Amino acid sequence: MRYWLMKSEPSVFTIADLEKTPNQTVDWIPTKGIRNYQARNFMRDDMSLGDLAFFYQSNCELPGIVGIMKITKLAYPDPLQFVKGNKYYDSKSTKDNPRWLNVDVTLVKKLPLIELKKLRNFSELKDMMILRKGNRLSITPVSQNEWEFINTI
Repeated sequence: MRYWLMKSEPSVFTIADLEKTPNQTVDWIPTKGIRNYQARNFMRDDMSLGDLAFFYQSNCELPGIVGIMKITKLAYPDPLQFVKGNKYYDSKSTKDNPRWLNVDVTLVKKLPLIELKKLRNFSELKDMMILRKGNRLSITPVSQNEWEFINTI
């Protein structure tokens, strides 16, 4: 099993939105399209069914971890890349060779907000990707030690 951190902006999709979806499951395109090759590769090459992910709210007044999700469907083509006129349309992507992928996630549980500034206070998390300067990836791996530590906070 692997662990992940997946970001969404509250102005786009929240943990409450996930909680209200049928079966509390959603394709991760509520974040409005993953358009970063490294994040896509994590989904395509490294995610497995049953992996767990922190739901992280970003680009807001209080960024931080607000929940835990489970990967419930492996990578498949993001349909937004084929919709002409959509912000995430990609003319170089084809049905036979899609460039952009998506996974489905299911809510495991909501958590009280664990703020980014609080995460920065722990030496146990000093190597966590989300805490690195300049990191803007919407999906990042989380080590087992980081996962276990955060779940004790």
